[in-house]
Amino acid sequence: MTVLKTHRDLDVWKLSMDFVIQIYMVTGTFPSHEKFGLVAQLRRAGVSICSNIAEGAARHYPKEYVQFLYIALGSVSEIETQLEIAFRLGYLHSIDTEKEVLNRLRRMLVCLIRAVGMKLNKGILDG
Repeated sequence: MTVLKTHRDLDVWKLSMDFVIQIYMVTGTFPSHEKFGLVAQLRRAGVSICSNIAEGAARHYPKEYVQFLYIALGSVSEIETQLEIAFRLGYLHSIDTEKEVLNRLRRMLVCLIRAVGMKLNKGILDG
């Protein structure tokens, strides 16, 4: 059995790091007048996913960890909405690839939330 050392060992964190780079690349093609609008919002939300996974993993208590994972999950939905807006505005020709990654991130986060939640519930029942 592999022992988890840090957030860097989490596949969901690794995927979110790759995805935020993808978001930066995609938003680099947006019109300059969106610099402080959709570009900033998408980038901030992308950074939020991996940052909240990392911060949660560093917390001592599972309840706090789950709270940060839920924030990351919220950022996934935020990006999904913002990409749809960018698509409808014609800034993107397709968002299929991004949607696939977002769905994968969502599934991975939900699984991690459940796993940490089970640890939390076991701790409550045992202690």
